[in-house]
Formats: sequence, structure tokens, C-alpha cells
Amino acid sequence: MLGIHDLWLFILSGFLLNVTPGPDTAYIVGRSIQLGWRGGIAAALGICCGCLVHVFAAAIGLSALLVASSAAFTVVKLIGAIYLCWMGVRMLLCTGATNEVSDREGPVSLRTVFWQGMLTNALNPKVALFFLAFLPQFVAADSPHKALAFAVLGIIFNINGTLWNGVVALAAAKAAHRARNAKRAVAWVNRSLGALFVYLGVRVAVIEAR
Repeated sequence: MLGIHDLWLFILSGFLLNVTPGPDTAYIVGRSIQLGWRGGIAAALGICCGCLVHVFAAAIGLSALLVASSAAFTVVKLIGAIYLCWMGVRMLLCTGATNEVSDREGPVSLRTVFWQGMLTNALNPKVALFFLAFLPQFVAADSPHKALAFAVLGIIFNINGTLWNGVVALAAAKAAHRARNAKRAVAWVNRSLGALFVYLGVRVAVIEAR
């Protein structure tokens, strides 16, 4: 159907990739500790939507443009890097041991958590390259519906990843129920997330256009 082959292998490979701890997992765990399971779920949904941007971009060929065009790749790369570093520095400079990014902006909202999760994925060219490299492995070269096949595989991958991220969010929130309200723990999480964003921004910035 649609030229998709070895679907079971795709699902298994996708599951193993999703359960492997990485920056997304760290972000979800951090927000779960800060804001409870709602914060973790908001982060997971944001990451899901960010991935969907790349899934549909791959389906219509925009990801291929990023690979083919050095200039386009560089622009997206730098936008993502600047955003990540800016967000990370703000969190690192937070002096209050509260669930706040800054005293002026007030508590971190679930909407903010969602958009941060989405943008960190949507503005990361490495995610685009991943989908462009991974999805075609399970689509026949002579398939007349390649775009639709890419979209279907990407959605399956994303649904499975979101379900797993939801489990991570609930588990982290439950385990950190007491620590979440400790001032030192919250301050540590804020700074850890800030350092994570700066690290991701630097990594995105040094990705070489191919």
C-alpha cells in the first residue's frame, strides 16, 4: 500500500529511536519536574507538532531543498541556533528559585512550554535531515505516491513518539512530585534546561551544510 514496505521494521526501529534518551527527553523531564504532568505533556505535544512540520516538509520536498541549498540550510540553521541560545541564556540568567524564566514575565505557562518544544524541533535542520534520511528507507523507489507514503510513515513515527513521551512525562512528574516544590530543585532544573538549550543551539549552529 502506497509503496510502503517492511512496516513492522519501521515501527520497531522508530520505537527504539523514540525510547533512546536525548534532548527531547531531557526537555520533557525538566518541564515535568517544574510544572507537573501538564508541563510534561505540553512539552511532548510541542515536540510532536515540531516534528510534524518536518514530516510534511519532507513529504512536499522542502527538506530536500534544505539539503540541496546551502544558503537555505544555513538560514534555517542560524535561526534555530539563535533562538535556542537566546532561550537558554534567559533561563541561565534567572536568579529566582521559582518556576519563572524572569520576574517580569511571570510563571512559565503551558503555552510557552508547548511553543518552546515545537520551535526547538521545527527550527532544527538536523531533524529535517533525519526524516529525509530515515523515511525513504521504507518507501519503494517506484511508488507513485511517495509524498503520501512519507506523510503516513512520519505520522506513525510521531504518534508512537508522542505516546512514549507522554509516558515519560507522567513518570517524571510522579517521581518528582515532592522535589518539584523545592526551591533549590526548581532553580537547578531552570539552569539545567537553560544549559541544554544553549548546548542544542551551539550544536545546530555547527552542523555543516552538505
